[in-house]
Amino acid sequence: MRKVIYWVHTSVDGFVDGPNGEFDWPVLGPELWAYSDGLDARVDTLLFGRVVWSMMAGFWPNAEQISDNPHVTRFAPFWRATPKIVLSRSYAGDEWTSAVMEAAEVADLKAQDGRDILLTGGVGAAEALTWHGLIDEYHVAVHPVVLGGGRPLFARPAERLNLRLVNSTVADGRIVVNQYERA
Repeated sequence: MRKVIYWVHTSVDGFVDGPNGEFDWPVLGPELWAYSDGLDARVDTLLFGRVVWSMMAGFWPNAEQISDNPHVTRFAPFWRATPKIVLSRSYAGDEWTSAVMEAAEVADLKAQDGRDILLTGGVGAAEALTWHGLIDEYHVAVHPVVLGGGRPLFARPAERLNLRLVNSTVADGRIVVNQYERA
C-alpha cells in the first residue's frame, strides 16, 4: 500500500506561519532542498490543502521566470508533471488540479497502485488526514525562529497521537528535520 508522507516546516514554538499568516521565515539551504528532493523522488502524487494549494498554484506554473534558485529549476518541472490533488469540500479545481477530494477519500487513493503520496504543508489537511489515520510519515523541519503566534502545527487534536521518532537530522547547520511514524 502507498504511504502518505506529510512534509511541513514549523517554528521552534510550533507554528507553521506567523501571527499574520506570514511564511517568510523558513531558510532553506542546499541540504534542506536535498532532503525535500529525496521525498519527491519517492512519490508520484502531490496532495495539498486548499490554502497551500493557492500559494503553490500561484508560483510553480511559472516558477523559473520568478526565481533562479537551483531547487526551483529542478522542482518546477516535477510539480507541473505530477498529478496534484486538492483536499476540499467546496473547491471546484483549476487547470493545474488533477482531482479534488475529501480527506476520507484518500484511503482509496492509498489503495491504488503507485508510489507514495506527498502532502506538503497544510495544517487543516494534515489534521483531517491524521484523524482519519491516513498519514504514515511525518517529516517536520523545525526552523530556529520563535514566531509567537500563528497557526499551530497541530491545531485541535481530537485525541492523543503517539508518534515514534524514526530519524533526526540537521540540515544546513540550523534546521532539525525529524521523521516520525505513527506509534
